[in-house]
Amino acid sequence: MEAQNHTEIALSKNKLYLMLSGTVLFVSMGVWFIINPPASKHGLFSNPVLVVILGVVTIVFFGFLGFSILRKLPDNKPGLIINGEGILDNSGPLAAGLILWDDILGIRTITISSQNMLEIAVKNPEEYINRQSSFLKRKGMQGNYKMYGSPIYISANSLTVGFQELHDLIQKNLLSRK
Repeated sequence: MEAQNHTEIALSKNKLYLMLSGTVLFVSMGVWFIINPPASKHGLFSNPVLVVILGVVTIVFFGFLGFSILRKLPDNKPGLIINGEGILDNSGPLAAGLILWDDILGIRTITISSQNMLEIAVKNPEEYINRQSSFLKRKGMQGNYKMYGSPIYISANSLTVGFQELHDLIQKNLLSRK
């Protein structure tokens, strides 16, 4: 829905269900690695202890991701709202909340694990990290900041628009305020 200087982008329930299916598949694979580790004489699978550790890491990571998606499914709030104040991010597990236009230094596309993300560089990254009420969200945003240079990344994966449309919309709104 678009109104004067106000754009709402809904969460895509279809994309969320597809992502949830993927997390269930990976958690199942992690359980399989723990219960019945595949035997091999080559690479990582040659060491059963490493296979079990890989299984545990897979369960924890994709379990957290799946839990986050399950919490997002009943959410009827827009995934993203772009208005005169800024960008209200409700798009994923590490959603930043309100990102003020005055705080945004710039945006750029970054690819992480073959997935395009919109990096939002802000003047005060620690403020966006510290205002997160969840310990896990804070740690996730700190990790993003340390590894990639910003705590705020927005993906189109859970939204009803594609990445290029998301990028162009935010870029156009950002440029109109400079």
